[in-house]
Parts: sequence; structure tokens; C-alpha cells
Amino acid sequence: MAGVNDLTIGRTLRVLRRRLGLRQLDVARRVEVSQQLISSIERGRIGTLSVATLRRVFAAVDADAVMLVRWRAGELDRLLDEDHAAAVTQVAAILRRLGWVVVAEASFSEYGERGSVDLLAWHAASRTVLVVEVKTSITSAEELLRRHDTKTRLAPKLARDRFGAAPVQVGQLLVVTGRSANLTRVRRLDALLASAYPVRGRSVGAWLRRPVGDLRGLVFTAPPATPAARTRRPGTRHGAASQR
Repeated sequence: MAGVNDLTIGRTLRVLRRRLGLRQLDVARRVEVSQQLISSIERGRIGTLSVATLRRVFAAVDADAVMLVRWRAGELDRLLDEDHAAAVTQVAAILRRLGWVVVAEASFSEYGERGSVDLLAWHAASRTVLVVEVKTSITSAEELLRRHDTKTRLAPKLARDRFGAAPVQVGQLLVVTGRSANLTRVRRLDALLASAYPVRGRSVGAWLRRPVGDLRGLVFTAPPATPAARTRRPGTRHGAASQR
């Protein structure tokens, strides 16, 4: 979505609606709200509107409404990067203790697909490659599943390139930091995530120690021990995977 102020949000809705040849009434019927509400949004009057309703309205014009939070002139991006890097480091250390060879931020460019894997891990004894996606928050579950699936599909070739061997087993692991907001988000998305990541908690830990068969798993970890986290939660123990 262009911009973050109320008037720009309203203008964006109006432009997209007109581009699709829709009337305000058409959008209102799709969302099951009043035409007056659509009109108010287009005039930038969204102060009392729920985020859920705003997302539904933009979905009706084939767009995603994504919330953007600003803090101290860009310092928020740095903090988010720190949290993600700390979480990746935490998970990599656990895997190495369990006997995995780990490559962080393993970049790829294959068949028109480009990106990087948070953690690409290799278990030599079982010839297993593991594709780990680490999330400090989940915004779009559909995008997460699509990107993780792409990386997992490319995993056999990545394993040959990085570790010099063809895998006989492939693991797909989503690691989510166990903040309360993430726990709530995963519960709400469980109907979708359960089919993509059916293995949870202790069963994931057992597989990591002795990989047998392919894995599609999800685990929570404690929030990473960044300076910000230590300030918020003094005395909290970090580093162990949560068995939820």
C-alpha cells in the first residue's frame, strides 16, 4: 500500500476501485458493509476502523493492506534485524550441538527463483538436508508457505552444491519465536499451518536428533536474548526450544 497516512490510504482505495471499474456500492457488497463506509474510507476517515475491516476492504479490490509501524526514524528496522539474527544464531547453535552442519543465509538462484535460506543444514549420517525458516513474526501465512515450499523444493540441489552430496531425506522446519503475539497468531492460523507443518514440539526434537523420513515441522523458541529482550524480561532464560 502506498503511504501510511489516512488520506493516502483513502486515495489508494479510490484509485484501485476505479481501476477495476467498480462503484463504491460494488466494493461495499463484496465486503458486506455499507456504501457510506467505503465513501468514508476514501475520504481518509479511518480512525475508528478495525484493521480486519480495512484488510477486507482492500482484499475486495485485489490488494493487501499491510500495517506499517514507524519508530525513531528507521531504528525499528535495525531492531527487527537484530531479533531475527539473534533467533537464527540461537537455532543454528542448537542444530550444531545435535550434529548438523549449518549454513546461514544460504543464497540461491535456480530456475528463475532467487532468495536465501535462513538456515540450510546437513546431517551426514542420514544424508538429510533441512530447510529452516526462522520467523520473529508472521504477517502473511500464504506468502510464508509459498516461499518455504520453494526453498524446500530446491533443497536437494542446494545440498549437492553446498555439501557435495545428494540427500535421501528432506526436512522443512518453521521456527517461530515464542512471543505471546506469535503464539496467538499461530493458533488463529492453525487450520492452515497444521496441514503444512503437522509435526510439532517434542516430535521435532526427536527427529532432529535422529532424522528418519522427511519432516514438515513447527517449533517455538524462547525470544532471542538480545539486549532489548533482556531489558524487557530480566532474568528470563534463553536458548532452549519451547516444547509446545
